[in-house]
This record gives sequence, C-alpha cells and structure tokens, in this order.
Amino acid sequence: MKQYFLLAAVFAAALTAGAVDARAAIKVVTTTQDLEAIAREVGGDKITVESLAKGYQDPHFVEPKPSFILKLHAADLLVVVGRELEIGWLPPLINQSRNSKIQPNGDGYLDASLTAHILEIPTGQITRAMGDVHPSGNPHYWLGPDNGRRIAQEIQKKLSQLSPGDAGYFAQRYADFDRRLGEAEKRWKAAMAPYKGVKVVTYHRSWPNFTGSFGLDVMGYVEPKPGIPPSPSHTLALMQEMKRQNVKLIMIEPYFDSKTPNAIARETGAQVIVPAPSVGGAKDVTDYFKLFDYNINLVVNAIKQTGAR
Repeated sequence: MKQYFLLAAVFAAALTAGAVDARAAIKVVTTTQDLEAIAREVGGDKITVESLAKGYQDPHFVEPKPSFILKLHAADLLVVVGRELEIGWLPPLINQSRNSKIQPNGDGYLDASLTAHILEIPTGQITRAMGDVHPSGNPHYWLGPDNGRRIAQEIQKKLSQLSPGDAGYFAQRYADFDRRLGEAEKRWKAAMAPYKGVKVVTYHRSWPNFTGSFGLDVMGYVEPKPGIPPSPSHTLALMQEMKRQNVKLIMIEPYFDSKTPNAIARETGAQVIVPAPSVGGAKDVTDYFKLFDYNINLVVNAIKQTGAR
C-alpha cells in the first residue's frame, strides 16, 4: 500500500512538473533593443526577452561576450534584424551556442526583415569601392513605424507557432500594439507635417525609413560612402552644398565622432542633433513608442530653432 501511494505521489509530481514546463515563458533573445521592445509588446508575460546589443552601440560592430553564448544556448527564439547587419559578430555566437533551435532555418530563428519594407537595395555589381554597402538593402528598417508593425506581426506568428495554446493571447497583444501604433503614427505625422521637405544631412545612411516616413529630404551625408570616414575634400564640398541649399540640420548617431559634424555646423550655421537610432539609444527612450516621440520632438525643436526649410 505504501508503495502504491509512493508511486502515485511520484506520478502526481511528474504531472505537476509537466504543467509548470507547459506554462513556462518562452525565452526570447533579440539582437537589438528595438526587437526586444517589440517582442515584449507582443509576448507580454508569456515570454522573457533580452537583447544582446544596446541601443547606444553601433549594431554593425558589437563586441561579442561569453555571456551572449550562454543566453543564446538557453533561448527558445532568436530574433535578428537581418540584412547582414549582424554579420560581423553574430554567426560565430550562434554556432558556439550549440542550440539547434536558433540556427538559421531552425524553428527558433526569426529574421525580422522578411516582410519589412526595405530601402536602398543595390542593383548591379557591388564592389568595395562603394564602401560598406549592404547587398540586401538598408538594414535600419525599424526606424519606419510601418515596419515596426510588420516586425510585430512576424513575432506574433512565430510565438504562436512555438506556443499554440497562447496564440489567442499573442493575437490580442498584437492587435493592441497595432491600434496604439496607428494612433501614434497620426500624432507623429501631424507634428512633422508643417516641415515636409525640410532638407537635412545625416552622418550615416541610418535614417531613410525615418526620413521617408516623416517627409524629410536627405541631401547629403557626412560620410563620403557608407563606412568611410569623412575626407577634407568631401567635407568641403558638403559644406558648400549645404550653404547653397540653406541646410540647417545635421543628424548623427551617438556612436560616431562628432568632430567633423560640429565643424560643418560652425561653417554653415547648422545645428547638430543626436537622435536615438534605437530603443535604448537615449536615456528616455525605453520603448518603441518613445523612440519616435523622442526623435520627432528633437527634430521639430531643431527645425524651429534654426529656421530650417
């Protein structure tokens, strides 16, 4: 009799353990804080999520850490920006994680760019003389809110695949995110509408989705070519063109040297601003909505102060 009760207790414990495992949160790792923020919007309390890169870092060049391998080893889902943004640092980490789920084409691997609106896809032959050109197009696509919606939908689908019992929960979370994003887009576009066509210079080609979404016109870059440091001749030509077109706004990322942009600003009467290129790129930018709130407020104030047009 005692043996019967002992076996029953063990069986009950096994069932309880199984129930806990079934309810366990999906462990999500993302390469950037933007993807982390969007995954949290969709996954809610059904997931745990953390990013590898921080929003103030250049996502092209992230220093690998042993802790990244541990996180990847434990992950149920890895969400990447794709378009070769992480090609310089992520593949070896995935290989060393020894986690079959998150290998490319695995059930726990998601390239968030699959349905995104990708700009600047090069045509023809690509050579090193063109600079650090991404053959699959500009990977900074999350800076267009329409792509935030597309990313969220892909994450919803993948989470539902991994946990079918929670599919309704993820669908509801996505619908709420979509509604709030639609309302925010109207607010952001209304704030930027008076400044449609304002000409700006950016340091790197990080901003085409942002400028395209909100009507800014990028007339030049501090870099002569993507990933190539500014040369004196290019800087002089850029300053002359900025004076000719009366360009008063220079946008740079927090991880680039501001020496040359500041020198250009002094010569042209322009203002240098440092928008957040990602969630976490500034202290107050703690989620995907605040990313656009922060950047649009920064741009609008700079336009007003400089009289840019």
